[in-house]
Amino acid sequence: MSFKFRPLTTAAAAVCIAVALAGCGNKQSAQQMKAPATQVEVAQMQLASATLRAELPGRTSAYRVAEVRPQVTGIIEKRQFEEGAEVKAGDSLYQIDASLYKAQVLSAQAEATLALRQADARRSAQLVKANAVSKQSDDSAQAQLKVAVAEVAAAKAALETASINLRYTKVTSPISGQVSLSEVTPGALVTANQASRLTVVQQLDPIYVDVTQSYDVMDKIRSNIAAGRLKASDEGAEVTLMLDNGVAYPHKGRLTFKDALVDQTTGTVRIRAVFPNPDRRLMPGQYVRAVINEGVQHNIIKLDQRATMRHTNGKPYVFV
Repeated sequence: MSFKFRPLTTAAAAVCIAVALAGCGNKQSAQQMKAPATQVEVAQMQLASATLRAELPGRTSAYRVAEVRPQVTGIIEKRQFEEGAEVKAGDSLYQIDASLYKAQVLSAQAEATLALRQADARRSAQLVKANAVSKQSDDSAQAQLKVAVAEVAAAKAALETASINLRYTKVTSPISGQVSLSEVTPGALVTANQASRLTVVQQLDPIYVDVTQSYDVMDKIRSNIAAGRLKASDEGAEVTLMLDNGVAYPHKGRLTFKDALVDQTTGTVRIRAVFPNPDRRLMPGQYVRAVINEGVQHNIIKLDQRATMRHTNGKPYVFV
């Protein structure tokens, strides 16, 4: 008898196990379908005022640049500066051989004896009144006086020219700033007002930052201010600077210039700001990004950027 009922018992046990497993599976599926609630942060929006800013790309340029050239002809005797050093206006940079110009000064100092001619002219004028000398003799004395006066004037002009040329043998820095590499070495022949420069001096403190902005954007801002939708910021002239590595420059700048021309190729307008540069951290030609205040807009709603999401087409949206 036991042999006949064993298959039935095995089948029943299999059915019970299947039912039990099904029950467990349904319970686990229900738990999985019931996902935990998403935690959200809710903030109440209020009307406020905000300063609108624009971040514009630009490059730095020296505040002043002076290309040093000789004003007299001669041989460079020595260079009197360290390349890359700071120099002051009037510091000597080069010494040109001055022997020729010293000789010219000494030659120009040999003036005519004006005092002797003046004395002869006065004496002749008195004698001609007393008929002691002829009128022709007096005319000759007065003419010699005029020649002496002209000779003295010419000598003074030659002396002044020679003295100026002698001073120019010492080539000085026209401005204060950082001197660049020397383009010549001692022993080189230079000529007056030559095309090639000897060196360059650049004033780097303060320093200019030139940026460009679309004319259409500038015109829109101007229209919004005129319509009252945007108010000119009290700090509109203040500019902050971001370096190429993303670090903020520690000093604030100010706007000094907006070009009156629109670039025909790009449709942009050049804007110039000036920044203090005491540590020479900014160098000419450096790429930077300037943040400029465009104005203040009132009665707007500020949102945390984390609350903003975007559709597949890129348009932003938020949950309300």
